[in-house]
Amino acid sequence: MPELPEVETVRGGLAPVLEGRRLVRVVARRPDLRFPFPDNFVQVLTGATVVKMERRAKYLMARLDREDTLVMHLGMSGRFEIAHPLTSQAVVGSGARSATIDGPTRKYAPDPDPKHAHVVFETDEGVRVTYYDPRRFGYMALVNTATIDLHPWFAELGPEPLSESFDAERLKAAFKGRKQGPKTLLLDQRIVAGLGNIYVCEALHRARISPFKPAGKIPAKKLGPLVDAIREVLRLAIAAGGSTLRDYAQADGALGYFQHSFRVYDREGRPCTNDGCHGVVARQVQAGRSTFYCPVCQK
Repeated sequence: MPELPEVETVRGGLAPVLEGRRLVRVVARRPDLRFPFPDNFVQVLTGATVVKMERRAKYLMARLDREDTLVMHLGMSGRFEIAHPLTSQAVVGSGARSATIDGPTRKYAPDPDPKHAHVVFETDEGVRVTYYDPRRFGYMALVNTATIDLHPWFAELGPEPLSESFDAERLKAAFKGRKQGPKTLLLDQRIVAGLGNIYVCEALHRARISPFKPAGKIPAKKLGPLVDAIREVLRLAIAAGGSTLRDYAQADGALGYFQHSFRVYDREGRPCTNDGCHGVVARQVQAGRSTFYCPVCQK
């Protein structure tokens, strides 16, 4: 499941081609993804201008010049591909598709796997953005912009981990008296929004905190470094374009490569990378998810 860095990377890839652009053609090639599309999905989006591409937790949001915001979740295998019009005559007769949109015919390279191309957005600049989702666990909806914070998907979300409102005092309050481990609590989107299994494992390892220790017993002096570790891991992952595990890719089709910088995740049986530690990374299933940690330095 894409986590905050992957979603932020996709947002950054889509923003240059969608922000300020009018959607002159929108095609939904099926009636649903994980959930049905709204009845007026295509009608509302066609002709709308994307004012801003935003992200909240693991959601992509295209704020429109109308009363709605297009909210999108990538699910497990959702991804976008950006295609610019091809002007070379070499594409003619090569299987390229064409479409007439407010003017001249534009030619595009063939879809890499058209059976999984479920939604197409074409802009007034001629750029085509296609949403692919082989498993169809992603979803899209139109949500009223003025009341979006009250929507069930957003109403109980905690602060963004890279924002000033996420700090040691918030963790102290969230952890107080709790018997659950910090990993379990950090995955709770009501405490902090956007974190997932990979980056929580990485942050706890860098902060040398056990994922299993009752959160209420973690010394307050360790919470500041934990917040710093969370931010460091997220910033490094965003800079690296996210982590490619199975189906995730950036909006331009490039693969993220933060997985090559993992210090604990998916490193079972390998030496701990923390300075001065001679432990070996272990793995334990926790609530159905693999937790990677060092039993020596994570106390």
